Amino acid sequence: MFKGPSQDHSSLLLFPGVDDTKAGPLRAMRKGPNIIVTGTPGVGKTTHCQELARDSNLRHLSVNEIVKERECHAGWDDELQSWIVDEDKLLDALEIEVKDGGCIIDWHACDLFPKSWIDLVIVIRCNSTVLYDRLVARGYTGKKLDENMDAEIMEVLLEEAREAYDQEIVVELQSDATEDVDSNIERIETWIKQWKKDHADGSVE
Repeated sequence: MFKGPSQDHSSLLLFPGVDDTKAGPLRAMRKGPNIIVTGTPGVGKTTHCQELARDSNLRHLSVNEIVKERECHAGWDDELQSWIVDEDKLLDALEIEVKDGGCIIDWHACDLFPKSWIDLVIVIRCNSTVLYDRLVARGYTGKKLDENMDAEIMEVLLEEAREAYDQEIVVELQSDATEDVDSNIERIETWIKQWKKDHADGSVE
């Protein structure tokens, strides 16, 4: 799934083709990496984020919660049963949070976040049959169910991530079962430890 040239950089052993030297230039000022975990609703973003935050001491920023609690929205969409996000307000609310690094941004979109903020983009994927069952169990029906299933099948969020960020920092991970989550968490945690080691003196390679 992950292809790229071999480079003398230990993080590439975890995610072949991922070169975090392509991340934002403000990286040297951060105490820890900023990671986006994105994907279609139901793929397991929040599960990954919660476990990562617990084990790595990074902060889990649930955009859905921030939108609601800090009123970064323009009202409620009855048809889609979701908040209409005001992106400018959201970015203002997040800017202070991410400045020092060490954040895991959890949301179903990623292309609005500035490249300079981000060190790694994780796109969580899921088998369409498994995802359908998860969304139905959540109570998704009609347009909301159809749009989310189409987005996953058409790889919409993966393409958005690849278009918005250098492909070298975008990673696709599968999340169909508990075993997948455990494996993904282990790989990401190892990447985080290596990032901190590589940037312990605040330098940019």
